[in-house]
Formats: sequence, structure tokens, C-alpha cells
Amino acid sequence: MRSSSKLNFFLLITIWVFSKTCKGRVFNFKMHHRFSDSFKNWSGLTTNWPEKGSFEYYAALAHRDQMLRGRRLSDADASLAFSDGNSTFRISSLGFLHYTTVELGTPGVKFMVALDTGSDLFWVPCDCSKCASTQGASYASDFELSIYNPKESSTSQKVTCNNDMCAQRNRCFGTFKSCPYMVSYVSAQTSTSGILVKDVLHLTTEDGGRKFVEAYVTFGCGQVQSGSFLDIAAPNGLFGLGMEKISVPSVLSREGLIADSFSMCFGHDGIGRISFGDKGSPDQQETPFNVNPTHPTYNVTVTQVRVGTTVIDVELTALFDSGTSFTYMVDPAYSRVSENFHSLARDKWRPPDPRIPFEYCYDMRSGLII
Repeated sequence: MRSSSKLNFFLLITIWVFSKTCKGRVFNFKMHHRFSDSFKNWSGLTTNWPEKGSFEYYAALAHRDQMLRGRRLSDADASLAFSDGNSTFRISSLGFLHYTTVELGTPGVKFMVALDTGSDLFWVPCDCSKCASTQGASYASDFELSIYNPKESSTSQKVTCNNDMCAQRNRCFGTFKSCPYMVSYVSAQTSTSGILVKDVLHLTTEDGGRKFVEAYVTFGCGQVQSGSFLDIAAPNGLFGLGMEKISVPSVLSREGLIADSFSMCFGHDGIGRISFGDKGSPDQQETPFNVNPTHPTYNVTVTQVRVGTTVIDVELTALFDSGTSFTYMVDPAYSRVSENFHSLARDKWRPPDPRIPFEYCYDMRSGLII
């Protein structure tokens, strides 16, 4: 009711302005209900159109109201989690990345996706020409891996080449054709390509009330994967958490669902959490990002590194990338840090092994190798 009052007020103001500028002319227009016959004829859609007064008709209206109500309930002061909760986890057979479970579409389909702050696009396997196996692999034994099908989701929408989210218009075959995408990653010969689609991402508030929120997000229908996406890394999709406008945190913030922030915490046992809109504690310290306007990333300046009790002054910038397993440095910072660490190590140093891309490895007293 409140939103209707605002709309009526806006229309009255608009009509008054036009009447003042049109020197007494009458300005009028027609408003059509979204399920009216007029709108049906105009849209050209004849299938899946609910008959007025039918069960499907009222179900569609109720679903629309629930979506709008969910948005209002989840204001920017609340934090959101995925519908299954905010837990993240690590799978030893897939390496050192962190994963979570997301739910997409109507009816909802769940995907186990890798969390990556070093990229922006959220994608899942979809209409596959070349995707990782969902059966028989070691990582598939504990999880039910899914394939997204736009035709099986009643809320799926095509993203056309004239959409603001379409970054590769030069590869389009027409203005109203599906927008293609292709992303290459740092890992050797690892990429994903397909088309962009839009659908509902199922979320929930993290307050005591636990209200469900349906947010439309643009993501990749990953038809062709290559490299490490075919066996490890992200066999069931990747959740880009970067700063670009297509990333899910950016979309949720623009829609007014959350504050422009998110948080991730990872424990030593591989269990962690992720929250969208988390503002942190009032007394927390802050580190500014070095934001490049053309391609913003979570880049910070590092001035000191502590090794044991030794503080080493360095001059470097570093990228926070949860999709990369290890920390990398360039010289001279790398040499200074590694040599200081080596001087303090009490375990036996192993000579370099061409199978392992590390200069310093040690035989631990417990029998482990680090």
C-alpha cells in the first residue's frame, strides 16, 4: 500500500508539471496490469500466461509480492547469506580453494561453487559442450553436482547484447541475441565461456527472523570450460566476488539489499563463513585499497613483513585473491623474506625438486614436508 501511495503522488506531480507546460492541454495515459489481455497481446507471449482468476494467476501475483516484500525486508543495514547458510568449506581432493553452496532458479537448484575474490563473474555449468564430470569423480562422491538449464527455471531470463552487463558486444551476432562471455584465468589454459543469463539467487537474512530473499543476478551459463576447471578448482562453478558491476556483491549493493561490503573468514580446519553486507565491528582497523578505475581489484600496499621477531621493510602492492592457493612475492621482497625464514628454520632443508615449484621445503620432525 505504501508503494502505491508513492506512485500515485509521483503521477500527480508529473501530470501537474505537464499541464503547466502544455498550456491547458490534457495529458493522459493508460495503465495496464502485468497479466492483462492488453499486455498479453502487446508482449506477443501466448504460452505460460496465467488465466485470470485461476490458481496460477493468483500464485504468480503472490510470488511477485513475496519477491518485492523480500527486498524491502532485507534493507542495506542487514547482512545476507546463501539460502543454505553462510558456511564455507575446503575439499582436500580439490586443492586449497574454499567453497560454498548456492541455490539458483525456480525451482531452486544447488551448486557447489569456488569463492574467488580475484575475478568478477559468477558462473555455473550450463547447457554443457565441455564441462567437468558430475559423476564418478572423487569430488562428486560427497556432493550432488548440478547442471543449470535455463529452460527448466521459470524465472530465467536471457541477457541480450544491448544489456549494460554485456561486456563483449563485439562478439555478438545481433542486438537482441544472447550476450556471449569468455573469461581466462591465471592458471594455465584455464577458462570458461558461454552466454550470460539472469535468474534468482536464493538468499536469507542473518538476523533472528531469517527472512528469505530472492535477488535477480546476472551470471554465466558456462557451456565450455578448460584447464583446471575440468577436474579440480571449480568443477561445479565459480563465484566471482570482485569489484566490477557484474559481481554478485556489486549487484546486491546496487539493488539496495546490502551495504557495499562482504566478509569471509577461513579457519585452520578449512571451515569458514561468508556474509554479504557485513559492516564489521566499530573498533576494527582498516586498510585502504589501491583502486584502479579501469579495473578495480582488492589491491593493497604492503610496507612491512614480520618473520619471527624480525621486521622487514618492503615496498610492494598485493592482490587479495581467494582463488589462488599460495602467497607470491617478487624480488627483492621475496628474497629478503625467504632468506630470513630459512635462517630461522630448524628442520632439515630439502634440495629443490623440479616437481615442486618451491625453493624452500623442509622435512618436519613429524614426518611431514612443508
